[in-house]
Amino acid sequence: MNDKLSDAPDLQTPVRASRIRVGVGGWTYEPWRNNFFPAGLPHHQELAYASRHLTAIEVNGTYYSTFKPPTFAKWRDETPEGFLFSLKANRFATNRRELATAGESIQRFVASGIAELGDKLGPIVWQFMPTKQFDAPDFEAFLALLPAEVDGRRLRHVLDVRHPSFDCAEYLALARRYGCATVHTDSEKFPAIADAQNDLAYIRLMRSDADCATGYPPAVLADWAAGARAWVKSPSREALIFFINGAKERAPAAAQELIRRLA
Repeated sequence: MNDKLSDAPDLQTPVRASRIRVGVGGWTYEPWRNNFFPAGLPHHQELAYASRHLTAIEVNGTYYSTFKPPTFAKWRDETPEGFLFSLKANRFATNRRELATAGESIQRFVASGIAELGDKLGPIVWQFMPTKQFDAPDFEAFLALLPAEVDGRRLRHVLDVRHPSFDCAEYLALARRYGCATVHTDSEKFPAIADAQNDLAYIRLMRSDADCATGYPPAVLADWAAGARAWVKSPSREALIFFINGAKERAPAAAQELIRRLA
């Protein structure tokens, strides 16, 4: 293995043991080649490097493009045991006037080869436009279309709803009825919806500050670490925490600092 990969400290074991995983969105970002990836690291080794310093990655590319089974298999083989990918489902399934008509797009995404990730397949994230309002009958029709498995592998679904109308008990009850978790977003732009009754906490932290070396101030990261530890005291619970958006160039440093605090 390339020396730049093999000299990575083993950060993931204690975090995985506690059912908390921490990461960023994607792994291809030019500014990370200055402050995260070692100088001279070949671009084709960036996923391998990132996956040895983080414990999960949220894949944004699947929201915009269609990938084939060999690509998912390649991601699986380049990452260490215990690593997780969460995948954003293709936008054609969610960016529509009537969600009840999304069946074909949902099936096309699920059958695109995601099962090749094997045990590294984490939740599927269904991201909705900020303008999409909660319409209970139509939204329930969408949830009824989500498959429970693919190629014998159980699927977990997470809903990234961004309109304030979803911040209500009726929506949460509906999501729970269909076994779906809801993204908890730390952002000025989107509602921070919390579901204390779901076993999966899926958290997207979007307030990274470029002037802060760790993206979030140390005291704030300490609070998130304490909250994650408290969450997984129940043996059935899991937490996935991603540093997304904001000052994206700080995301890897923020994730690594949170992993350090959890360890």
